[in-house]
Amino acid sequence: MSRKGQSITLSLKERDKAELEAIALQFGMMWGNRPNISKLIEAIAQRKLRIGNNNNWTEDRIRALHRCIGALTDIGQVEQAQIIAHLLLERCELSVPLRTEIEGFLENLPPPWRLQIDNYILRQQPFQLSYQDAAGRVLNFTVRHARITPQEKRQYLNCWCEETEGNSDIPELIHNWTLRLDRITDAAVTSIPGNWHSQLDTIEVEIHIFGGLAFGYQAKPEDHINEWLPDQAGVRRVVRTISNTFWFSREVMQYGPDCVVILPENVRDRLKEKVRNLCNLYDIETTS
Repeated sequence: MSRKGQSITLSLKERDKAELEAIALQFGMMWGNRPNISKLIEAIAQRKLRIGNNNNWTEDRIRALHRCIGALTDIGQVEQAQIIAHLLLERCELSVPLRTEIEGFLENLPPPWRLQIDNYILRQQPFQLSYQDAAGRVLNFTVRHARITPQEKRQYLNCWCEETEGNSDIPELIHNWTLRLDRITDAAVTSIPGNWHSQLDTIEVEIHIFGGLAFGYQAKPEDHINEWLPDQAGVRRVVRTISNTFWFSREVMQYGPDCVVILPENVRDRLKEKVRNLCNLYDIETTS
């Protein structure tokens, strides 16, 4: 004689019932083609499924994982970022604003061309792309080295390209381009044969830092030398590698007289010209 199972009655809200059915579907607890809550409860009773806390993660853990989403996205590991995003959304501890932000990330994933670029960089595969500059001109670039980096709250594709026309940097860095990712919206990205360069073109620059800035200066990863000058009290000498004079100039200019470029001469001359132009602008405003 077969033994019938005892029945129990569950009092559930429709939302909770739907959540249980979703869990049953996830674990294959089905009756025909419909998820079956009874089978789910039976599996829990038989310890085939483990019940764990979903509200005991610390704020530090959630913050660290949230930062991982941005870091992985920045280096092109979008799929891994999605995995962490889904993991966080399963947690009860998330605040409403953070949950909304993560849901927005998943709803606005990078376009296909961005995923292609990330993949090419990961594989070290040369590629071509079309780019619309600030003046609306469509330019074509042959890229043989690239990396995506954040600059002043935007993301840029820093790349070594065969094309040099229109690049206003110094001759040693004229193959390096900095392209705003949000201007590659209609890009046609295709792979090409050939070799991938190991890095961007670079030069070494020497700067001297004075005053309080010299004592508070924090070394950067690209600094090769960071030392006090023995013959000049309170002057710090820094030698670093750069790949773009535009961003380097913006950094140096914000420090005013507390930071001076020493070498190379062509970079030093560019900074001097910027300072002269700035002074001329002030003289024009004074006399007008």
